Order: sequence, then C-alpha cells, then structure tokens
Amino acid sequence: MKNLLEFNNVSYFYQTKESEVNALDNVTFTVEEKSFSTLVGPSGCGKTTILSLTAGLLTPSSGSIILDGKPITKNDGRIGYMFQRDHLFEWRTIWQNIILGLEIQKKHKSAQKLELAENLLKKYDLYNFKNKKPRQLSGGMRQRVALIRTLVLEPALLLLDEPFSALDYQTRLKVCDDVYEIIKSEQKTALLVTHDISEALSMSDKIIILSKRPATVKENMIISFSGGTPLQKREDDNFGNYFEKIWRFLC
Repeated sequence: MKNLLEFNNVSYFYQTKESEVNALDNVTFTVEEKSFSTLVGPSGCGKTTILSLTAGLLTPSSGSIILDGKPITKNDGRIGYMFQRDHLFEWRTIWQNIILGLEIQKKHKSAQKLELAENLLKKYDLYNFKNKKPRQLSGGMRQRVALIRTLVLEPALLLLDEPFSALDYQTRLKVCDDVYEIIKSEQKTALLVTHDISEALSMSDKIIILSKRPATVKENMIISFSGGTPLQKREDDNFGNYFEKIWRFLC
C-alpha cells in the first residue's frame, strides 16, 4: 500500500521557564493510504504533539513530515482534525455547524460542496436533524455531525484526538462502530490517539507504540482480525493476545 503520511526522524523540543524539554526523539513511522492507524503510549509521551505536528500546528525541531509526497505546511488544509469534544456551536443548527468549515474557507457557496454535505447527512441518518440544534442530539449523533463537518472539507488525512473520551462507556462503543464505518465507507485514512488499548485494537490496521518521553517508536504492530465492526472484533480469539503484547510494551 502507498504511504500517505511519513514521519522521518522527527524530533521536537520546546522551551519552559526552567529548561528545554525533549518531547520526541527521532520518531519514524508511516501511515498507509486508506488505513486506520493508532498511536498509543504512556500519558504525556507526546501523542498529541505528533498530531499537532502532523496538522502543521507545530514545526519539527528536526526531521521531516511528508503527506502524499509533499512536506506538511503550517495549518495544512489537507488535514482534518477531530478533537476530544465535538465543538459544535449551540446557537447554530446542525446544517450551519456542518458547513462552518466551508464558510471559513469561503467555499460555502460551492454547489459541489453543499451537495456533498447533504449527501453525507442523508447517508448517515442525520438529514432529518439538519435544522435542529446540537443540544437536541445524543452524544453519538453529535460526534457523527463533527465527523461529517470534517469530511465535507475532503481532507487527505483524518486526525482523531481521543474523540470518544467524553462519552459514557456504552455510547463510546456504539460511536466507535459509527465512526469506523463512516471512515471506511468514505475510504479515508485515519490516525487516532487513544489511551484505551481495547479501543485501539478494535479500530486499527496498525498500532504505533511509543515509549515514555522523549517518545521514540518502540513497535509498529500490524493488527489482523477476521473482520467485522470494532465491537465484534473485541470478541475475536486473538484480541486478548494482541492486548497482552501491547500491554507488555507499555509497562
């Protein structure tokens, strides 16, 4: 498979009042096109820093980050970012939230973009809610809206920064299935950050295991199940074996 994202010996330092902090140390990994990859590692090891570097919000101290053959640029428009919370504006309707990114990019009058937005709402059972306010939707529906808002911009790569962490456990399992289905159906490439090993396993084609800070890549683990939804994968006979291997790397 073609490499869509390449981290090549990326290091990152930042300055505090007391000293210089080494957050990443020669991090190298790839994310293949149309794959679902996940970053896991100890708390504070630099997972979100990697997402910020990928999005062009930060600049590497050394090394290079390549997306689809070209270097990442500041606030790179080829990247879609889905945060821990949905960040829907309560005073805007669902439709107005969906097209917010288009408004910012001055593309909200594009017939093609508006048609895409409508089709995504219909495809993922949200069209009848387009004139509702976010507070009228369940947590799972709000996350679907947030994802569709990102997909309307047609990014090459989706970054998911613990997007399910604000949900209760039962809702979280359902939303994992929903988000996974949408990303695979739209043939998007995704890079997820999560502290939840089971969540990482259930959604990923590959898990990139990081060391404690300064982060290095300890292992690139290819994940293979017989198929099914993330929830169904949790019942796979190999699930426990994968979990134990990852746990050992993190200990």
